[in-house]
Formats: sequence, structure tokens, C-alpha cells
Amino acid sequence: MSFDAFAEFRMDGHNVIITGGAQNIGAGIAKTLSGAGANVMIADLNGEKAAETADEIARETGNDCRGMACNVTDKTQIDAVVKATVDAFGGISTLVNNVGWGGRQDNPAAIPEDEFIASYKLNTISAYRMSMACLPYLEKAGNASITNSGSFSSAVPAYDILPYATAKAALNQMMVSLAHMLNKRVRVNSILIGTVITEGYASAGITPEMQERMMHPDNLIGHPGRPQDIANAMLWLCSPAAQWVSGQTINVHGGGNVVRLFGE
Repeated sequence: MSFDAFAEFRMDGHNVIITGGAQNIGAGIAKTLSGAGANVMIADLNGEKAAETADEIARETGNDCRGMACNVTDKTQIDAVVKATVDAFGGISTLVNNVGWGGRQDNPAAIPEDEFIASYKLNTISAYRMSMACLPYLEKAGNASITNSGSFSSAVPAYDILPYATAKAALNQMMVSLAHMLNKRVRVNSILIGTVITEGYASAGITPEMQERMMHPDNLIGHPGRPQDIANAMLWLCSPAAQWVSGQTINVHGGGNVVRLFGE
């Protein structure tokens, strides 16, 4: 029998929740984990799109993939997703806190306080609430893991998206603390994501001109990433291949250093 170097990257028997998985990077993660054999529940603010994406993935991979609406800032809706996932798959072994969003500020010196609070609720508190809601099931699973979609903006000056970058920085601290709190029971990691051009940039106030500049970022590789680049890293961190990895931030950003993400 030949040696299968990819066997530990398989996700057969794993039951996964992915927040913000209806499109863009989240959809890429959902498709990749499903393709590796996992049962996947996509939870997204856009329930119709979540169901549509899940149906497409299920047809392509042949594995069980479902989608439902969820506002991750609402604990009641978080609990509903957790219950639906357990009812459908019998448990939860893997949580991907992928949801996140932040708009660009034209005047960083005049950001309303409410904008900081809303960003913290969406990008940080939601991940904590979802993690705690899944915890009773994660603790019963083998190779249980929580992996967050973080942002490279959390590690460099990024004052054009200050509320978002600040909230993602808080997510980094939370990840490390949870990894220690849940030691020996659940692995917890984060991916710091660099420039990946998606449809979401337009809704964040990133103009076509800015997006064109972002196609040639100042990183070691010289081009922006693809959703698949993030999904590949996510597969490793969620799979048994990374069973000895916890409390880590993995940079997937082309190796670059960015001070102003979007330019003047």
C-alpha cells in the first residue's frame, strides 16, 4: 500500500460551522472543507445566498452542505445555528469564525463611537459568542478546533479602517487567551489575511481606483491573494494535519508589509 501524504488533510467525519460563508473567502473555505469530506453548515446574514451557495457546494463535492440565515451579533440566532447543525450532523467538531466587515473612513479623526462599538460586536464579540455556544459540542469531538479569519490590518498601522483593524486586533488577543483556556480540549488559531480582492471591497467604500492599486500590493510575492489561498491554510488548521498547532496566528498575506492599505 502506498503512503498517502494527504490523508491527514481529510475532514471526513468532521461537522463544521462557517460564519459569513455565503460568498467570497467564506464560500471558498466552505467548498474546500466540504471537498475534504466535512459536513458543513454555512451561517450568513444573507440566508438565501447561504442556502444557494450550500446547494452548489453539495452538488460539486457530493457531501452534506447546508446554509441558513444568522446575524452573528444576535445570541438567539447563534444558538439557532448551533442547534440546527447538531440536529443535522449529530455534533460540531470545527468552528470557523470567518465573518467580519469594516468600512473605510474618509476622516479617521472623526469616527463616531458607535462605529467602534458596532465593529467590536461584529468582528470580536460574535466570535466569542459563537465559540462558547459551540464549546459543549467541540469538547466531545476529536481534533476539535476553532479558527478565526483575522486581518493583517490588525498587526500594522491601518488608520483608514481603524474600527475594523482595532476589533481584529482584539480578536488576536482573544484567540490566544481561548487557546490557553481550552488547552488539551480545543485547538484555537487565527489566520491573518492580507489583500484578497473580493466583492466585499466595494461595499466597504473601496473605490475601483483603490482596488486597481491593490492589484499590485507591496508584498514579497507582488500580487493579491485568492480566496483559495485562505481556504488552503484554513484546511490545514482545521484538519488532523495541524493537530499539534494551537494558539497561533498564521500570516497569509503574500509576505508583505503594508502601512496604508488603500492609499490617499
